[in-house]
Amino acid sequence: MMRQPLLLAATCLALMAQCIALPSLAAEKTQPAKATPAPTPRDEVILAKDSPQLANLKIDTVTLVPAPAAPALNGKIVFNENYTARISSPVVGRALKISAENGDSVKAGQVLMTMDSPDLGSAVADARKAQAELELKKQAFERSRMLLEGGVIPHKELEASKADLDEAAAETARANARLNNLGASRNSSDNYTLRAPLSGVIVDRQVNPGNEVRPDAASPLFIITDPTHLWANIDLPERDLGKVGVGQAISVEVDAYPGESFTGKVLSIGGMIDPATRRIPIRCSVESKGKLKPEMYARITLLAQDQRMVIRIPNSALITEGLYSYVFVEIAPGHIKKRRVTLDVQGRDFATIKQGLNQGERLVTSGAILLNSELAAGK
Repeated sequence: MMRQPLLLAATCLALMAQCIALPSLAAEKTQPAKATPAPTPRDEVILAKDSPQLANLKIDTVTLVPAPAAPALNGKIVFNENYTARISSPVVGRALKISAENGDSVKAGQVLMTMDSPDLGSAVADARKAQAELELKKQAFERSRMLLEGGVIPHKELEASKADLDEAAAETARANARLNNLGASRNSSDNYTLRAPLSGVIVDRQVNPGNEVRPDAASPLFIITDPTHLWANIDLPERDLGKVGVGQAISVEVDAYPGESFTGKVLSIGGMIDPATRRIPIRCSVESKGKLKPEMYARITLLAQDQRMVIRIPNSALITEGLYSYVFVEIAPGHIKKRRVTLDVQGRDFATIKQGLNQGERLVTSGAILLNSELAAGK
């Protein structure tokens, strides 16, 4: 008898629980289901516009450059000797006044230095003496000719007078030539003026006021060069000799101007290979744009003679995994994809691409390692 009230009570509690649960189930059915985000491919990274990672990436547009014939070689910028003068004094003396300093631009004929020179005084004195002797011999010759016509002297004395005149004329010509070589005249003083033989910039000076100056000094007093005309020298490995020819275009890069290249061409190829280094000297002209300086170290690339164009990227954009190389390409703002590429020639700073990239694509040139780490962590 006691079981019936207990069963009735349990049934009532179960019905009440169902009544409470029905509204919540109805509410759940009325709410729309949330969309599940599509999974990101394993070789892609999506970054928000305000992502700090995106701000730390450097993305550049892929461009074409002339194809290199060989990896970049070490070289040096040197004087173009056709536009360079190393100036020494032709006479012994002592420097009195220096009229030009290192870095000064000078014109042809401009005074560089004034010096006291006894040698110049001797040359002037010799020229004056020779001229006076010539005038005396001319008078003697005219007198001998008149005496011969009057029958006073024999013909041989006229001949002797003519020989003396010729000798005096030769000595005068020698003395005048010496003065012309020194840039002086018979009216000059003992002060010798050293002048610039060509226009350019003074790149070296080895004299100070009061210094003794000698023609046989080991170093020139001044070096003047035209900075718009320079040469670039390469020591080419023997194995690359077949890749170079006279007139071939080159590309020159220096540390002072990163990312900027200077054009030039091969002027001459050495006649023999150095037996110790197995290298051959190559001399090239280079357009300095007024920026390059002699004695700068440079990276010089011989360009392919067929003048084809290739894609060049910095090595910082490359990721090497085993035998393959990869880059990160921006396919949409904030959407970056990892892509495999095939290299053509790889140098110290740059590599050329044979396959895998197209002109105009956007490439991650800085920060590729961080993106690759993020992909690896998400696998």
